[in-house]
Amino acid sequence: MNATHRVVRLTRRPAGLPTADDLALVRAPVPRPEAGQILVRNTHFLVFPGLRTLIGGATRDVPLPPLHPGDTLFGPAVGEVVDGPLPKGRLVLHLQGWREYATPAAAECRLLDGTLPDPVAHLAQGSAAYGALTRPAEVREGDTVLVTGAAGAVGTMAGQIARLLGAARVIGSTGSPDKARRLERELRYDATVLRGTAPVDGPLAAAAPDGIDVVLDTVGGEQLTAAVQAANRGARIALVGALDGQLSPDRTGASAPAVLDTFRLLTRGITVAGYNGPDHPDVEAEWEARFGDWLRAGEIRFPYTPVPGMERAPEALPGLITGRSFGATVVEL
Repeated sequence: MNATHRVVRLTRRPAGLPTADDLALVRAPVPRPEAGQILVRNTHFLVFPGLRTLIGGATRDVPLPPLHPGDTLFGPAVGEVVDGPLPKGRLVLHLQGWREYATPAAAECRLLDGTLPDPVAHLAQGSAAYGALTRPAEVREGDTVLVTGAAGAVGTMAGQIARLLGAARVIGSTGSPDKARRLERELRYDATVLRGTAPVDGPLAAAAPDGIDVVLDTVGGEQLTAAVQAANRGARIALVGALDGQLSPDRTGASAPAVLDTFRLLTRGITVAGYNGPDHPDVEAEWEARFGDWLRAGEIRFPYTPVPGMERAPEALPGLITGRSFGATVVEL
C-alpha cells in the first residue's frame, strides 16, 4: 500500500457557487484504523448537490455537519475492505467518499450482499423518489406525474419509478434540450418542459392538458409555483429537494423560497409534504428489494455521469452544479 493517498479538501468558503478553485486535491498519509474502524479502499463515490449547502455553512435543520476550509469532503461511497473487523475483500457502503482510503466505523458501514446486481447502483438516489411516490404522494394507476429537475440524480430515477408504479403519463422539467431528448428517448418520459426561456406554467399546461395528479419536486421556485397551478383536485405534491436555492449564486444553499397559490391548494384539496427518509425507516429495504428486481428484469436503469479518476474529482461538484451531468455524478477511482 502507498504511504499516502489523495483526498479532496475545501480550501475556502466559496463566494457564490463553488468552483474547482475552492477545492484542492492533496496528498495525506493513508489513515490507520482505530478500534472499531475498518480501512476501506474506495472504488466509487457520489457527488451530491447537498454539498453546496454544507460548504455554504448554513446547515440548520440539516442532519449532516457543515464543511469548513481545510475539511475533506464526504458523501456516499462504495469500497473494498482492506483491514479491520469486517471480512477483507468485501464491498461496503459508507459515507467517507472524496478520498482514496477511508476509515469509517464498522458499525456505520453496510456490507453489500448482492441485493443489487451492480454494487455502484447502491449510489443511486432512488430511495427518496420511491419513498415519496409510495408514501406522501402515492402514485395511483392512471395518474399523470410531474417530476421537476427530471435530469438530476433523483429525477432520472423518479420518472422510471412513477411509470413502474402505474402512472399513465410522466412529465419532466429540465433546462437543456439535449437532456429533454434523453429523458424521452432513454427514460420513457412522455413529455418535457424546458425551464429558463419562458414562464414554466404555459408549456406545462400544454404538456399536461388534463392536469397533474402527482408532483415530485426536487427544485422549488417557479417550477413548484407552476406545478400548483396545474394540479388537479386531490393532487399530492412531495418535496424531495430544493435545487432552486442550492444552485443559486445569491444564496447559501439553505433556503429556497417559492410562491404558492394557497387559494388553489385550499379549494382543490391539494396536499404538499416534505419527504424525509429517516421519517420512513421501512422504505430503504423495500426500495432496494424492488430496485434489485427491476434491475434484473431490465425494467429500470441507473443513469449516471462517470468522472474517471481522482484527479478530476475537484471538477465534479462544479460540473454538477452548472448542469454538465445527466443523472447522478459518480467519481470512479
